[in-house]
Amino acid sequence: MMRSLFSGVSGLKVHQTRMDVIGNNISNVNTIGFKSSSVNFSDVFYQTTQSASGPNDATGTTGRNAMQIGLGANVASITTAIGTTGASQRTDDPFDLMIEGNSFFVVNYGGTNYFTKAGAFGVDGFGTLCTPAGASVMGWQVDPNDPTKTVADTVSPLHIMSPENLYANPEATTAAYVSGNIDSKDTQIAFNATGKMVNLGFYDNMGHAYKADIRVRQSEDEGTNIYTVDITDIKDEKGKSIFVVEEIDDDGNITYNSSGITRIDFGNASYTAEVDEETGRVTLNASESVMLTFNGSNGAFVSVGDDDPDSSRSSVTLSITADAGGANPFSNIEVDFSEVTMYSNSGNSSLEAHRGSKLGIGAGKQVGNMTGISIDGSGKIYGKYDNGDSRLLGQIAVASFANPAGLEAIGNSMFAATQNSGLFDGIGQDPTQGGGSISTGVLEMSNVDLSAQFTDMITTQRGFQANSRIITTSDSLLEELINLKR
Repeated sequence: MMRSLFSGVSGLKVHQTRMDVIGNNISNVNTIGFKSSSVNFSDVFYQTTQSASGPNDATGTTGRNAMQIGLGANVASITTAIGTTGASQRTDDPFDLMIEGNSFFVVNYGGTNYFTKAGAFGVDGFGTLCTPAGASVMGWQVDPNDPTKTVADTVSPLHIMSPENLYANPEATTAAYVSGNIDSKDTQIAFNATGKMVNLGFYDNMGHAYKADIRVRQSEDEGTNIYTVDITDIKDEKGKSIFVVEEIDDDGNITYNSSGITRIDFGNASYTAEVDEETGRVTLNASESVMLTFNGSNGAFVSVGDDDPDSSRSSVTLSITADAGGANPFSNIEVDFSEVTMYSNSGNSSLEAHRGSKLGIGAGKQVGNMTGISIDGSGKIYGKYDNGDSRLLGQIAVASFANPAGLEAIGNSMFAATQNSGLFDGIGQDPTQGGGSISTGVLEMSNVDLSAQFTDMITTQRGFQANSRIITTSDSLLEELINLKR
C-alpha cells in the first residue's frame, strides 16, 4: 500500500482538529474572559531507505545524506493565548470586574478552587459574591483587630451582603461646637429676655437622635461682654422631652411624671428637672450658670465655664446620666464655644450648633442601612451606608502561575491548576502585586481575533483540500497498478 495514502489521511486529521479549534474560537468571540487557542503541527515518523555515510578516502567516495520518507503529520500542541488580554467592555455594574495583568480570580465550585478571567459577578441569597455558574468568589476576610485591613490568609468565600453587613453600627456623639456672632445690642439676648436659642443635635450609643435646647443671654451683673449659657430642655427624635414619661390610666387620662434621667451636668452647672403632672411642662433648674466671656474691647472669645475669665477654657462638657436598666446610653459631649464672637451686626445675633469637633471628629452616627457596594483597584470591597459610614467588608484575592498556559480549561470560563501550570498555594496575592490592578464596572472580553481566525480558516481549508487530493491521486495510482494485469 502506498505511504502517501496514509500521509494524506494524517493530514486530513490534523487539519480537521485545527478546524475544530478555529470553530470553538469563533463561537466564543463574545464570551467574556475567553482565551483563544491555536494548533501547531509536527511531522511524525520517517522511514529511512538509506542511512547517511561519510567521505571515504580509501575508496575515493564522498559522503551521502540519508534518504528518508516521511509518514505524515501530527498535532504537536494546542496552545491557549492566556497572556493576551481581551478588549475592555464598560458595563458600570459595580460587580463587573476586570484584572489588569496576568492574574486570575479565585473561585470555588463544589469545594475545589478554580481560576477565571471572567469577572461578571453577582450576589446570591446568602449575600455571597459569586459567578453566574454558582461558584463562590474567594478572598480575604477583615482583620478582627483592625477593621481597616484584611488578613492575607487562606482564601474563603466573601459574604459581603450577609445580614451583619447590611447595617453599620451607630456611634455616640462626643464632640460639638457652636459658631456664630452675638451682638450685645440685640434685645433678644438681654437679661430676662427670651434669649438666643441654639439646637444641638446629638446621638446616644444606640443611634437615637436628640436635640439639646441651649439658651444664651446676657448675665445679670457681669456686664454686656459676659453671657449665661443654659440648657432649657432635651428632646428625643419625636420631639418629646427626655425628662417626661406619659402614663395613661384605665379611663384614658394622661398624667406626666419624671423619667429615669437622674442627672445632667453642663460644665460647672448641675440640673434638676421639675415636671408638671398635668401639662408635662419641664423646668430645668441649675445650681450654677455657665458663663460665656468675650473681650469687651474687640469682641473676641475669651472663655466659657465658670465666672473666672482667666481660665481660658474653650469648651464645657454636657453629661447626661440615665437609668436604663443599669446602663447609661449617653456619652459625654465636649461642646466648644471658641468659634463664637461678639461683633456688631445691626442688632442681630446668629448662633448655630454643629455635631462633631471643628476637625469633624466625634459627630456620632445613627444606625446605617447599606446603600451600595464599591470595589477599589486592590480588590477591597467597601459597604456604603446611609449614615455616611463606609466599612471594609473583605478583599478579592487573585492567583498567578509560572506557566498560565498550562492551566486546564474545564468549562464555564474556569481553569484548573495542573502540574505544568504550577499549583495554587491556597492564599493567593494582592491584585496590585506586580503592578496589576482591578477595574470596576468593566469586563474583559474574548481575545479572539476574527481576522486571524478567518485567515487560519482559509489556510486550513486549503490544507485539507490538498491532503484530500493526495488520497484521490494515490487511489488513481493504485488503480493503474491493478490494471496492469489486463
